[in-house]
Amino acid sequence: MAEFEIASELSASSARVWAHAVSPQGVNAEFAPWLAMTFPAGVRDITDGWSPGERRFRSWLLAFGVLPVEYDDLVFVAVDRGRRFHECSTMFSQKTWEHERIIEATEDGCRVIDRIRFEPRVPLLIGLQAALFRTVFRDRHRKLRRLFG
Repeated sequence: MAEFEIASELSASSARVWAHAVSPQGVNAEFAPWLAMTFPAGVRDITDGWSPGERRFRSWLLAFGVLPVEYDDLVFVAVDRGRRFHECSTMFSQKTWEHERIIEATEDGCRVIDRIRFEPRVPLLIGLQAALFRTVFRDRHRKLRRLFG
């Protein structure tokens, strides 16, 4: 298993950042232009209708928004609406993919923390994948800071 954490201070309210974090548009805004995720029609909040440990849906990750390069069988093990979600999924390349996003209210807005933990299906790729995932999440946080100050 490999893991890392990244955090950012934002000027927006935790409610506003939460609404962004759980919307398909918000997720894809954080990934653009390198990746896009697919979502079933009508999904407005990825945590709506979740049941602990049950797959919500399969989401395809599309390179540059068109080329399928990965899938994520999205499973939440915990959701504290407005504050935190903890995804524990499987992916084509990962035996285990955990993404926990925590949004904490602060005096000036909120703090967003992403904790990532993963176990590749091909253990030799762990270093390369760790570097790639860190880069992706640093870019996501840059976009969050740009969007929310």
